[in-house]
Amino acid sequence: MEELFKNHIRSKKLLDESKTYLLAISGGIDSVCLGYLLKTAGITFALAHVNFGLRGSESKGDEDFVIRLANEWGVVHHLIHTSKEEMNQVGISVQMAARDFRYGWFEQVLKEYGYAGLLVAHHADDQLETIFLNLLRGTGIEGIYGMSEQRGDTIRPLLGFSRSEITQYMIQNSHTWREDSSNQKNDYKRNVLRNLVFPSIEKEFPDGLQVMETSFKRLKDTGRAFFSLFEKWKSEAIATEGDYQYLAIKEINNIPGKHSMLYYWLRDFGFSFADVQDIFSSIDKGESGKTFHAGSLMLNKDREYLILGKSDFDWEEKKIEQHEISIRIKDKIYDLLHLEGEIETDKSKENAMLDMDKLQFPLVLKKWEPGDRIIPLGMDKPKKISDLLVDLKVPLIQKKQVLVLWSGNEIAWVVGRRISEHFKCGTNTKRVLYFKNR
Repeated sequence: MEELFKNHIRSKKLLDESKTYLLAISGGIDSVCLGYLLKTAGITFALAHVNFGLRGSESKGDEDFVIRLANEWGVVHHLIHTSKEEMNQVGISVQMAARDFRYGWFEQVLKEYGYAGLLVAHHADDQLETIFLNLLRGTGIEGIYGMSEQRGDTIRPLLGFSRSEITQYMIQNSHTWREDSSNQKNDYKRNVLRNLVFPSIEKEFPDGLQVMETSFKRLKDTGRAFFSLFEKWKSEAIATEGDYQYLAIKEINNIPGKHSMLYYWLRDFGFSFADVQDIFSSIDKGESGKTFHAGSLMLNKDREYLILGKSDFDWEEKKIEQHEISIRIKDKIYDLLHLEGEIETDKSKENAMLDMDKLQFPLVLKKWEPGDRIIPLGMDKPKKISDLLVDLKVPLIQKKQVLVLWSGNEIAWVVGRRISEHFKCGTNTKRVLYFKNR
């Protein structure tokens, strides 16, 4: 196994003989085995051991054993003590609290002493256990990825070796280790898999675990192919305009694996797979205007599109004085141009040309409110802003972010949508205030 280990770390370029690493060691067979293999491979390392005091004298025995190993190997050791009482104060399970404490402390030691990385002794059987637990939690294809051989500062040099290989190596070389009595108890799901489920599989299918490991590796490779295709599809199917992302419903509703494609687009924004199922249910029912929320974000199922953006936005009322020359409106900057004489009309809805002599300064820019009205360009009667936005087919997600420009007690402009008939420029207009988007 020593030669296999050397070839493994060299071929994968996991470790550098010129650097010093930190080995997380419990005193159990896996971490002790890794320590011996590191010594034979000429890798320099220090030890880090946490004594949680959860097993009384056993915990003390583990600590003493680690200190003896450090002396035997001639390496530096780092120790820290904590207790079950301290773990209980965190507000989560003792097991999770212990894990968080352990890795948090390892990170501190890495930074303080400048070690090149944290070595942990997870092996192939641990990998299978992790994958099974992921699947039992309802994860998708990434659940079968399991642990990586290297992620950030954490390195797992034994991930390609089985528990039986490790045990055989330790026995053949007469190396001793500490047994954790809690590993025999089925208080934790991982122990249930280790002590009950996997032995049952091996009894009925002697090569079952190895076959599953191979299958999961193949599925992992399939997953990589899927994500490559997904990224290509996403770049082509999803359009971004300002603060919004758009996905045409026809682009998602007729492709294979549509639930997965939509989920992997939305998951980074906080949406769950259950949300995705609800979205497709809404599509099947032909519902328009349906919204789905994740934190501050909203997905709006409009007529032909799924639109993703913020469900609301912060806007403080702004006053615009006559002398101002520019103003920022959300993510856009408008120049305020004062024009006179013969002027070519700008018909863009994004900009606004208003009769200066009809305006009452300061103008006020704020969110529209229910009941607000405007006399839309081309009409002779007031219309509710809410009805105007319906007529303009503005998606619900965008309605919440519409601003209006007030002049006195009248709305002169629904920003980016429509100006008021009352403030339009006509043949008698002498001066124009031109809101021109840069």
